[in-house]
Amino acid sequence: MTFEVMLVVLFSALLHASWNALVRSSADKFLSTLHIVCGAGAFAVVLLPGLPLPATASWPYVVASGLIHVLYFTLVAYAYRGADLSFAYPLMRGSAPVLSALAAAWLLGEAPTPGGWLGIALICGGVLSLAGSAWRPGGGGLRALASALGNAGVIALYTLVDGLGARLSGHAFSYTAWVFLLTAGLMLGLALVLRGRQLLQPTSNAWRNGLLGGAGTLGAYSLALWAMTQAPISAVAALRETSIVFAALIGVLFLKERLGRWQLGAVLLVCVGAVVIKLA
Repeated sequence: MTFEVMLVVLFSALLHASWNALVRSSADKFLSTLHIVCGAGAFAVVLLPGLPLPATASWPYVVASGLIHVLYFTLVAYAYRGADLSFAYPLMRGSAPVLSALAAAWLLGEAPTPGGWLGIALICGGVLSLAGSAWRPGGGGLRALASALGNAGVIALYTLVDGLGARLSGHAFSYTAWVFLLTAGLMLGLALVLRGRQLLQPTSNAWRNGLLGGAGTLGAYSLALWAMTQAPISAVAALRETSIVFAALIGVLFLKERLGRWQLGAVLLVCVGAVVIKLA
């Protein structure tokens, strides 16, 4: 992985942590997630006329990814509602790189180097340590654990689908825009079924959160998929999980959260893992 690609992935991780902070601060997690997905879809509508169509071979991946992302965003909202963010988020994001790396090695023959495996292990160990430090009775229990681990599997699935789809598309940004446009339509349909007329009720900061969060999630994933066309999927997926570091910093600096010694050690472990991946 080149230094330039590494910087792109780290910026993608920062954007990802930022839109998650918007969901975290909202009262209705599902509605906030819907606003963000629709915001990303709106940006996609604006951008797509200036982008080339993805190659024909990538369209099955676009459709599959849209369906998978509906499940992903729904589980994100559910996990945030049923457990502390500091528990669910690192567990979801920390487990996914291991599953992605194993699947990429098994299905694509894209096995990381020994140093790459070490970096992946350090990053995963760090984020899972953060989850462990956040665990406490009443924090969601086994249901939260099952929800977070289930979404980790979904993350690993869409990482592989989109890693392949972006490579086949010939244009990662166009591919991502079509994925989010499809996801927004499907999410809106699901929300109409689940919430009905409640969606018509005005909510505070909906437009702001939708546009800011939509730009964040669309930008973050576009950059991540572009990076997957330039570097191994497993390495990009693992490095992208440094978003938990940015989330911790955002929590301390802007949300006035406390970062204990154990959490600080876990954050440093993630940073070391990122360096090891670069050196590998």
